[in-house]
Amino acid sequence: MDVKFELSSYVRVLKLASTPSFDEFSKISTIAGAGIALIGVLGFIIAAIMSFIPT
Repeated sequence: MDVKFELSSYVRVLKLASTPSFDEFSKISTIAGAGIALIGVLGFIIAAIMSFIPT
């Protein structure tokens, strides 16, 4: 295992990475929040349907 090569790869990735702008961050968080809410609503609907089905 070549440690020097590994470290240079990590440094290269960190140099390419940048902090997102506020606009980009807000769009990503809005989309992620909408996805979480959609999964929650879908789970609630499935649970509600399952509670009405007799076992």
